[in-house]
Amino acid sequence: MSATTTTTAAARADAGRRRRITGRALVLLVVVGALLFAATYPLRAYLNERSKISILDQQVHSLQQQNSALDHRIAQLKNPAYLEQLARECLGMIKPGEIPFVVVPKHGQADARVC
Repeated sequence: MSATTTTTAAARADAGRRRRITGRALVLLVVVGALLFAATYPLRAYLNERSKISILDQQVHSLQQQNSALDHRIAQLKNPAYLEQLARECLGMIKPGEIPFVVVPKHGQADARVC
C-alpha cells in the first residue's frame, strides 16, 4: 500500500502545482487582458470605416449609373431626328404643308401632353 499511497500523494502534489498561479502568470494574464481590451477600440473603428466604405461604394455605383443615363439622354438630345420627334409629340409642331389632326375622346377633352 505504500506504493499506491506515494503515487496518490505525488498526483495530489502535481495537481496542487498545476492549479497554483504564479506571479509571472498573473502578470502575463493582466498584460494580455489589457492588450485585448486596448485593441477593441481600434478594431471597432476599423469595422465602422469598412462599413462606411461599403456604403460609399454603393453610392458611387448608383451615381455612375445615373451619370451614364444622363450621358445617354445628352446623346439623344444631340440627335436631330429625336429633337424633331419631341417637337412633334410634345409641342404639337408640324412642317409646312402638313395637316395636323387632334383626336378628342367622346367624353372629355384632348390630351394635353407635357414632355
